[in-house]
Amino acid sequence: MEIIKICSVNLYKNKTMTSSIIYKGDLRCEAVHVQSKSTIETDAPTDNRGKGERFSPTDFLCVSLATCMLTTMGIKANDLDIDITDSKADVIKHMASDPRRVSKIEVSVSLPKNINEKERLILERSGNNCPVAKSIHPEINLVLNYDWKL
Repeated sequence: MEIIKICSVNLYKNKTMTSSIIYKGDLRCEAVHVQSKSTIETDAPTDNRGKGERFSPTDFLCVSLATCMLTTMGIKANDLDIDITDSKADVIKHMASDPRRVSKIEVSVSLPKNINEKERLILERSGNNCPVAKSIHPEINLVLNYDWKL
């Protein structure tokens, strides 16, 4: 007879927790960033029984993509000694049903026009390959556009 040893494993051993989330009731959550103590709240959208008074979790997926793109481009811009301050991203989220999920995310990034073509390609490649873009399920259609007119 084989003896199976069952042990308790601490999944957080030697790891730093990023955030702690509390379900506040009424389809709202509060997340605390452990390092900075800053907080954000989520709310279910009105089309899914919520009040729509805060970003929804699926909104944050889309916002995470856009902010990661801008941040990654900012890192590369710093390396190239380029200032992309005041660049912005606009996001459109498309939902599908059965199962309910994000089916498409459109991100339009507006950047300064005084950047040469080679640097634009480098920055666009950085945005397209940011960690969040590479983490999103391949069935989600990503439409990433860059407008160099700021």
